[in-house]
Amino acid sequence: MDHVQITAAETLGVENRASYYEEAGALRDMVQNHMLQVLTMTAMEPPVSFEADTVRAEKLKVLRAIRPLCGEDAPHCAVRGQYGAGRVGGEKVAGYRQEPGVDPNSKTETFAAVKLYVENWRWAGVPFYLRAGKRLARHATEIAVQFKQPPLRLFDGTRALPPNLIALRIQPDEGIALRFSAKQPGPATRVRDVTMEFGYSAAFGMASANAYERLLLDCMLGDPTLFSSSKFVELGWSLVTPILEAWGQPAPDFPNYAAGTWGPAAADKLMESGQAWREPGQPEASAGTRSK
Repeated sequence: MDHVQITAAETLGVENRASYYEEAGALRDMVQNHMLQVLTMTAMEPPVSFEADTVRAEKLKVLRAIRPLCGEDAPHCAVRGQYGAGRVGGEKVAGYRQEPGVDPNSKTETFAAVKLYVENWRWAGVPFYLRAGKRLARHATEIAVQFKQPPLRLFDGTRALPPNLIALRIQPDEGIALRFSAKQPGPATRVRDVTMEFGYSAAFGMASANAYERLLLDCMLGDPTLFSSSKFVELGWSLVTPILEAWGQPAPDFPNYAAGTWGPAAADKLMESGQAWREPGQPEASAGTRSK
């Protein structure tokens, strides 16, 4: 694998949660819990059963394998942002500091992007990019696993082909998409990108229960599989605390992205050479997607 991207993008703003969000911010609100859960589910080894303790043990192994961060790493592994005024879905929206109940000089981040490494045999050297934000260009939660380019181009004379990619869409349209290259029928050597897609709604005529419905049902059934253990919570906080401490100083450039875009330009700098953020829900996209 070349790298993994996990995106949790919202088009909504802070809505009526300013009193909470001003104290929390995107890193605490989304990355420390929800996104680390998704990362561990993505990177864990297959459990021997679906019993809660077995699944949670595999997730803990991943969390323990993440390379610890320190404060001096923050500028190179984490980016924060705050949305300004812009347009979402064709409608003008206010910036975060103009939202009801928000401090006009607020330094709270509404966007957070983090680069992490899982240092085990399967994932060593593969960066995991996590980003979450409000007032982004599209509502989508997605895991995208991008494969490495082959070391040899077998089809002489063809253009440089994008790497293979598998996208796991969590919401709003649950499904799996695989992008790869295929030779067109005929005597000439013409290769083009193609996509194979599976959608839950198309296949089964219905989507899964939403996140809260599923968790409420699990509560009633007494099934803790998808809930964080106390050890998971402790390890999660130990990973993000160095970033929070480094972010103790107010960000001088807030607001640094317009509502309706894909976040601050600084998030692009987290990427290594040849890598770029993709647009969630678009498996054929292979270039950077930050809206101008």
